[in-house]
Amino acid sequence: MTGRKAVLAPGWVLKACVFATGLSGIVAEYVMATMASYLLGDAVVQWTLVISSMLFAMGVGSRLSRHVERRLVDTFIVIELVLSLLVAAAPLVVWSLAVRVDYLTLVIYGLAIAIGVLIGAEIPIATRINEAYEELRVNISGVIEKDYYGALAGGLIFAFLALPHLGLTYTPIALGALNLIVAALLMIAFADRLRYKRWLIGGFGTVAVALVGLSVTAEPIVQWGEQGRYRDRVVYQEQTRYQRIVMTQWRDDHWLYLDSTLQFSSRDEVVYHESLVRPALGIAARRAEVLVLGGGDGLAIREVLRYDDVERVTLVDLDPAMTALARSHPVLVALNEGVLEDPRVEIVHADAYTYIADQERMWDVVIIDLPDPKTVSLARLYSVPFYRRVVSRLSPGGVLVTQATSPYFSRHAFISIWKSVAATGLIAVPYHQHVTTMGEWGWVLGWKPPARGFDVPSEPVEDLPELAVAPSDHRVEIEYIRRRLSRLEFADTHFLNRAAMVSMLHFGKGILDDSDTVTPSGESDLTVYHAYRRGAWDLY
Repeated sequence: MTGRKAVLAPGWVLKACVFATGLSGIVAEYVMATMASYLLGDAVVQWTLVISSMLFAMGVGSRLSRHVERRLVDTFIVIELVLSLLVAAAPLVVWSLAVRVDYLTLVIYGLAIAIGVLIGAEIPIATRINEAYEELRVNISGVIEKDYYGALAGGLIFAFLALPHLGLTYTPIALGALNLIVAALLMIAFADRLRYKRWLIGGFGTVAVALVGLSVTAEPIVQWGEQGRYRDRVVYQEQTRYQRIVMTQWRDDHWLYLDSTLQFSSRDEVVYHESLVRPALGIAARRAEVLVLGGGDGLAIREVLRYDDVERVTLVDLDPAMTALARSHPVLVALNEGVLEDPRVEIVHADAYTYIADQERMWDVVIIDLPDPKTVSLARLYSVPFYRRVVSRLSPGGVLVTQATSPYFSRHAFISIWKSVAATGLIAVPYHQHVTTMGEWGWVLGWKPPARGFDVPSEPVEDLPELAVAPSDHRVEIEYIRRRLSRLEFADTHFLNRAAMVSMLHFGKGILDDSDTVTPSGESDLTVYHAYRRGAWDLY
């Protein structure tokens, strides 16, 4: 009996509950910030505003707690019960309203602030309850200490356990269960101090039943909400540690989205991937060693392995879930022809920026197939410093090629990428093609001259007018590479041929005419990021 009293000592239980509420609170903030970034876009802005709003709301909650003068334990338990239901239900409410209301921003931020107010009231009330067990200096430091420790544990759990394994569907319900457990422990440990015990027990039972109901209906609610975001039927969805993967289907065609951004459609992905890969491998001095940054779907590697002289391909993709899907999902395996199981392919799960910085290997061709620079972290992968790191790992006569967004929807971002590649000393050539499901799309190819230099032939090429502008003084060399590209013959392709390649090197009036007003993208200014955000994506 003595042992039991020690375990359920009120002071100990209160500290444990503060640790748990600190954990739950920080995870609740991260859940709402992640949902806001996914549903509203611009992750940096949404994370900043949601976390700031919730911290402000916590201050409001702390201030409001001063008006609670009696029944502190009863109030604390009520807060935990309300939080239990609110943190579990809030994301499901948001999912159900996504794209069905015009005021989703108000819904997300309103729920986030409500949660913040309740979280903010917890610590002051817990501190006042703990006055009966510890003197002031120990009381305050001990309660706040446990809350901060819980926040650290919550951050680690969210990043490495909750988000990858429970996703945004069940993580909130797990939080609700944690708050419910806190309420139960408080009711047991402080049973003799409760004024409204029967009401609290009834509330506990009601919330417990509600959590069970939410756990049963969560997946259908999320699927229903997700479906509303896409025109076609959602056939696969997964929240990974890094992104949300969604696949949709219409008739026999499939579309893959990462964080709501279209990556490809099976209807015309071959146009994109042949345009990305084939020109680069066609003019490279050697093709033995190829590096692919991004492209975890395996479609770029499929085109690389069309060349028999490719000896090894290194695929660097941040998300293990993406490459696992590409190796197992029948739709992706059929599209990529199972190339990720090829013994010549080495798969590395790492950040492209840090991977390149740590390498001493050399590659003959580097293919950069990363998502658009719509966030600050992605924009770093379109900057001059990053391209310089890549060039340092590129063999003489080697080729770098990168997808470069749309020269129509985001013209200045496209030009900035071209100038950034050229700023490394590569002979940079832009080209473009219309991909039906993506619109007008662009790429930039950079060729690394041999160490001993080279002679530029002077013969002209019919139907290939000189590029109107160039971001460097390498106009002659640029024309040389454009002529080489225009003479390529392509075998075993579904779309690309010599005529298509020639047309891809043409740009109409107005596309590149004001390129002198656009600067390369650095790590501090991130020109490409700001240009991309100003793009006419509403037309897309």
